[in-house]
Order: sequence, then C-alpha cells, then structure tokens
Amino acid sequence: MTRTVDINVKHVTRVEGHGNIVVRARDGVIEKNEWQVPEAPRYFEAMVVNRHYEDIQTIVSRICGICSVTHSLAAIKAVEDALDVQISEQTDKLRILTHYGEQIESHSLHVGYLVAPDLLGQKSVVPLATSHPEVVKTVIAIHKVGNAMMEKLAGRKTHPVRLVPGGFAMLPKTADLRELKTMIESIIPEAKKLGEFVHSLAGALPDFSRDTEYVALVDGKSYPFYHGQIGSTDVDEPVPVGDFEQVANEYVVAQSTAKWARWNRDAYCVGALARFNVNGDNLLPLASETAKMFGLERGCANPFMNNVAQVVEIVHVIERSLQIIDELLTSGIQYERPDVTAKAGNGAGAVEAPRGILFHRYEFDDKGICTRANICIPTNQNHANIQKDFEAFVPQIIDREQDEVRLMMEMLVRSYDPCISCSTHFLNVEFV
Repeated sequence: MTRTVDINVKHVTRVEGHGNIVVRARDGVIEKNEWQVPEAPRYFEAMVVNRHYEDIQTIVSRICGICSVTHSLAAIKAVEDALDVQISEQTDKLRILTHYGEQIESHSLHVGYLVAPDLLGQKSVVPLATSHPEVVKTVIAIHKVGNAMMEKLAGRKTHPVRLVPGGFAMLPKTADLRELKTMIESIIPEAKKLGEFVHSLAGALPDFSRDTEYVALVDGKSYPFYHGQIGSTDVDEPVPVGDFEQVANEYVVAQSTAKWARWNRDAYCVGALARFNVNGDNLLPLASETAKMFGLERGCANPFMNNVAQVVEIVHVIERSLQIIDELLTSGIQYERPDVTAKAGNGAGAVEAPRGILFHRYEFDDKGICTRANICIPTNQNHANIQKDFEAFVPQIIDREQDEVRLMMEMLVRSYDPCISCSTHFLNVEFV
C-alpha cells in the first residue's frame, strides 16, 4: 500500500521567531527532511560599530526580550575584558543574582506555557487555565519572582538599565534583598509542585536518544551560569572564552538565514541539558533530588529531556540565589562607583543564557569606540543539532500517522526552547 507523508509547517508555534519543518516521504523513503530558518537577518553587530563602549549593552539587550539581561551581561563582560576593568565581589554577586532571575523567569515560561500544552494534548496554555488551574498558578508564581529579581536588581525585567561596565548604575537596598529573599523562599514549594507535575507527565516525552556533543561553561567546582571556560563532553581540557570562535566555527547553509555551528562533530548542543551533562555532579541538594526523581543522569542524550533539565535548573538557581542573598546581607551593600577608562582593546565575554552558552566579542579604539563586533547566539549553535536530530528521529516515526509525526517534530523543536529570531544576525556578503 503506497503512503505519502507531506509535512510543511510554516511556522512552528510556541517558539520565539520563525522556523519551518519540512518532511516528505513516499513508500517509507524519506525524500526531504529539513529544519529551516526563514527569519529575516538582524544587524546588531553592525549597529554597535562606531558606538561608545557605554552604549553597547543598552543596544544589544534589544536582541531578545526574554534574554535581555543575559545579553547585557555578556556584552558588559566583553567590554570589561577589552578595557581591563576589574569588578568587585559585590558587583559579581549582584550580577549573578540578576542573571538567576532571568533563568527562573525563562525556564518557567518555557516549561509551563510552551511545553506543558504538548504534554496535555492542548494547543496552548489558555485551555490549561481551565483544565489545570493550580498548575498555571504555580507557573505564574515562579515566573513572577524571576521578573521581580530582575526589576529590583537591574531596574526592569526587560532591557535592564542598571547594568553598566564596572558595576551598577544604581545599587539595591538591603530592604530590596530581604524582600527578594522572602519571595524566593515562597516559591520553593511551587518549584517542587512544578517538578511533580512535569514528572507526572514525563511518560508523554518521546523515547528518543542520539549521541551528541554537549557544550557549556565549566569551572570544575560548581554549576556555572556566569563564570568559567568552555567545556564539552567530547574534550577533557576546557577552552578559554577568548577563543570561542574556535569552538563555534560558524558556517552558512542554504536552508537557514541563521548561521550554524560545529566543534568536534558535525553539530553540538547547548542549553539546560548540555549544562547538566557537563556540570550535573555539582548541583545543589534540592536540585540533585529533583534530577533523581526524574532519573536524569549525566550522559542523557534525549533532547526532550532538556525540558526536565530546565526544571532541575529552576530549583538549583533558587537554592543558590538564597545563598548569595545571605552572603550579601552579611557583608552589607557597600556604595560603589563604576570606574572605567577608555582604551584600545579586544575582549570576549560568555554567559549561559537560558537557551545555552552565549558569546560576545568587541574591539575598541583608544577613545572607546567600537570598531568590530561578533555575537554568537545559543540557538544558532543549536540549529545544526536540531537538523541532526531530525535525521535520526524521522526514520523512527515515519510509519506513524502524519499528524502524530508533525506533532512530535514540533515537540522536538520546542524542546530546545529556541530563540530563532535572535539567531539570525549580521553576516558579511561579498558580491562577485
């Protein structure tokens, strides 16, 4: 009996940006199987050229409305690296705490609003407000605290205004930290509820695994989001952040307006599952217990488990946030004035965005004017890996009903929590 599969999804829903899924098969023979990115390129690397170093983080925070704190921090780290700026321990802790707020906000948004509907057979989160109101309230409570952390520390939750080279434009008060501590403590039970809810639905996650290289920041002693070198499950020695171009090795393909990346294989993966596979032994106690509840262990190569790793990370950053707040309250907030002097230099910065490792590089002249920029987004590092997953996954499910195949492919894309429009950035075009 002849059978044709013709899937052409334009565009995948419940992801940021535009991505297409194209699968064509006839009589069991797969003729086309592509992850496509048709998003119009954006030119942030060109926008910052000829701008003063003080303007960089303000501009690049607009790359993403969900990861604007992460982009600001990566940019500031690159600027400080280029200008030889040393920051205080207090600034470092406050930045990490701000960054954790974005992890909490983004992970809860993705798991609760974008992934949960798939696991419950719904088109969106809206029906869940009726069918599972307590779950939706739990997600909202967690999401709200993540936003509050960014608002109180960075000035606002989207496109922060207080994060500047050398420190903070305005420091939080002790009362702000105490209020945040109370708020964060209040969502520990909510995070447990979220874990239990996702665990109850874990059977709906497809059983698929593909041997993959995972890449994340590593420091050998913690579960880092903000500091460290570039680690991989494929290599023993980490690579300095300043050499990130040797890791990402970006290239262009016909089916994507975003550049793709590869390191030791044809593709690699970044994100929560990558961080867990590189640093999972360093989780804090409650997060470690959450991972054990799911049976999540280092070496997991099921991309759908990235969503489980996000739940684990929510718990981890909640634990670590409380530790940092206690440390800051013990030492007290000390007034600091950012001290930065313009000079010529080239610097790179890396932080772990919710979706994976993010790289920024800037070069400045002796007046502190940017002359060159390079930004490597987590999702553009994941595009090739999504394609490789397609190539391994489709043959396993091609005999199923077409609607089921389409849904499982969409779930695979959503599992990566892609920020597709962020990944389409500036490239040089030579006309010949």
